[in-house]
Amino acid sequence: MPKNAYDLIVIGSGGAGSTAATTAAGLGKRVALIERDKLGGTCLNYGCDPTKTLLHTAHTLYHARHAAVLGLRIPKAEADWAAVQAHVRQVQETIRGGTPEQARAGITAQGVDLFMGEAMFTSPHEIRVNGEIVRGERFVIATGTTAFVPDIEGLAEAGYMTNVEAVSLPELPKRLVVIGGGPIGLEFAQMFSRFGVQVVVIEREKQPLPREDPELAMALCAQLTAEGIRLEFGAEMRCGEIGEHGKCIHIHGEGGKEEDLMADQLLVAVGRQPALDALNLAAAGVQTTAGGIPTDATLRTNVPHIWAAGDITSRYQFTHVASDQGELVAHNVFAQEPQAFDDRVIPWVTFTDPELARVGASEADLVEAKIEYRVGRVQFNKLDRAIANNQTFGSVKLLADADGKLLGGHILGANAGDLIAPVVYAMRFGLTVKMLAEAMLPYPTMAEAVRWAAAQF
Repeated sequence: MPKNAYDLIVIGSGGAGSTAATTAAGLGKRVALIERDKLGGTCLNYGCDPTKTLLHTAHTLYHARHAAVLGLRIPKAEADWAAVQAHVRQVQETIRGGTPEQARAGITAQGVDLFMGEAMFTSPHEIRVNGEIVRGERFVIATGTTAFVPDIEGLAEAGYMTNVEAVSLPELPKRLVVIGGGPIGLEFAQMFSRFGVQVVVIEREKQPLPREDPELAMALCAQLTAEGIRLEFGAEMRCGEIGEHGKCIHIHGEGGKEEDLMADQLLVAVGRQPALDALNLAAAGVQTTAGGIPTDATLRTNVPHIWAAGDITSRYQFTHVASDQGELVAHNVFAQEPQAFDDRVIPWVTFTDPELARVGASEADLVEAKIEYRVGRVQFNKLDRAIANNQTFGSVKLLADADGKLLGGHILGANAGDLIAPVVYAMRFGLTVKMLAEAMLPYPTMAEAVRWAAAQF
């Protein structure tokens, strides 16, 4: 095979792309991986990993300041922001597997040829990168998404940041307006608030976290409000003049309420859009939509030798989904009988404190589908370990049919992202609520919450 010819070329080194490339190389294929920015994609560099590190640090600070209820006196719990940022970089380096240079060496050691540069199709089988042409028999597009910036009057002139800048700010602002009240916006809002920033969240939609159970979403928002975060749902905004006192933000709220407020920074967190612009997919004949690249169930695009995986393809924009798709697509591109991606049981978590986790259907989904269901619920304040930990806020809600088949699970509370795991296993492998309720668990643990909720049926 010529030097610049490959069995598979993967574009994008995030959860989907890096997994696809290394898996295919492990199958003995000649693989090239092209990355235009930093290895690891958004999750490692600007998303999941740095934000969860910052959140954990902020939560630790918050609980240290509120430890008197446990009988502890911590008189001077404060953050050294420069040290916090150094900690974030250390976490990223550990997850990456070393410095950027060491990470690149780690990829090539697995048999992958790495190209750092912008990829652009010049024909269905050729890509230009760094001025040279590389040829592939098959391709996987895994370029992910970028922050979507809404058309708000005066926003460009006022200046703003996205998650890319927010995870590595050189210093904390005093006043922050977060545009967008979804999971990303609320996570950033709580993180910055717990570091001492005055935070206002502005969201156009009236319903907070519309993908979540409304009761649990409202309870979470009430908790955030109690911490001092101002939440403005059902509100429009525009940016006014920038003066010596900051950026003027005009809010048009529910009921015609009008208000001006000042901010030092604006954070745009209203969602994501597909990263497709530079690829010149028309040259390859790949069809696209506003939501990304459509694929069939096996992740193949309309062009038979080109597949797509990860956030670029899915309404489920999560790293765990991308990684699973990356592994699957690496096999499918060479398989005579490719397998379909199974999206029936996909969990997700909003990593606020308390966390909000979900898997499967909501009550609204079941009502719309005219599916009869029952609810099993337990409040954390009935759980002995939660009482001992002073983590009594929240609840577990399980949805099941008349035969005990789990249809959905929703958890608001401490470590909800971990507690949702048995519900995921049960739904994936057909365990009933009766089976969950009959399993003996160690006492006292938070995991008992799911068992007791299952026992309500």
